[in-house]
Amino acid sequence: MPTHYHGPKHEVRALDAYIPLFRAVDTLAGRSATRLEAAGLTQGQFAVLEALLHLGSLCQSELSHKLLRAGGNITMVVDNLEKRGWVRRVRGRDDRRFVAVHLTAGGKRLIQRIFPEHAAAISKEMSCLTVAEQETLRRLCRKLGRSNREEHEIGRRS
Repeated sequence: MPTHYHGPKHEVRALDAYIPLFRAVDTLAGRSATRLEAAGLTQGQFAVLEALLHLGSLCQSELSHKLLRAGGNITMVVDNLEKRGWVRRVRGRDDRRFVAVHLTAGGKRLIQRIFPEHAAAISKEMSCLTVAEQETLRRLCRKLGRSNREEHEIGRRS
């Protein structure tokens, strides 16, 4: 559905691209959240467990950066995962301010069981696009994300 906004053409065109993009992301995220909730996880918790599984132990600031989440959000997510016994925090020996987050054996078993199901569901969701369309979408989203990140970083430095 196109925008009902009647502004400059470049703004209408941008909104006509943004609105369906936002709706698609919102729809896919909602479906994903429902699947993860059935496994007892939030999307944030899943993201942390998945990052630790595939990247190894990370400090909370690295997790925050990798997952594009605020530091306070990551702290809360890690607190909740730690309470459930799925991760543990380990302070650095040389610098006690450095706290690495590690998967526990139980956390590793959980994410290794859930991730293949999640990947299969995402694959099924994306199967309405051809291989070429999926690659184009990946490339365009990456370009869009990098462009905005660079502009925000420049704005923060000013």
